[in-house]
Amino acid sequence: MTETTIDGQQSDAVDILTADHRAMLELLGQIEATADADQRRDLANTVIAEVMRHAVAEEMFVYPSMEKHLPNGAEEVEHDKKEHDDLVQVMKRIEDINASDPQFMESVRELESQLRHHIEDEESDQFPQLRASIPAEELVDIGQKVENAKKLTPTRPHPNAPHSELFHKTIGPGVGMVDRLRDKLTGRNTE
Repeated sequence: MTETTIDGQQSDAVDILTADHRAMLELLGQIEATADADQRRDLANTVIAEVMRHAVAEEMFVYPSMEKHLPNGAEEVEHDKKEHDDLVQVMKRIEDINASDPQFMESVRELESQLRHHIEDEESDQFPQLRASIPAEELVDIGQKVENAKKLTPTRPHPNAPHSELFHKTIGPGVGMVDRLRDKLTGRNTE
């Protein structure tokens, strides 16, 4: 079920993705604000899971619409996929660093910087174009698909996985299931 916004309208893809952006940045701020290494690790695991769910859902349902409706949609999508790949590389590095190591916070700050750049591109340019180009009911439908996809997508970075709609729709749910099983078995916090 899609959430309802303050004005009584159903949340659309832009609303949902923008809320995701705020949540991810808030989590990164919490990492910065805590000195406890275990808490930093938990928060980092959560933000990594959120970024992965968000990125994969975008690649599955938002990017095909961007390619179809935006004037330079294919180029925009390729640019965004490259940025997603850069984020995956940093998140993988964060996973492999002890949270008490100074490199951990350097990598978290790098993730935040890259994420802020990506968010700025989307929110200042792409999202307004999507709203101007796609009927409101279609954006609500895309938003519902994004929300549903986030329940199945991977929670861990997979640097060698392709950033393709087909991969995410066919193989992605299996990878997501394995990630969730690993998360449960290891006690990894992803919420």
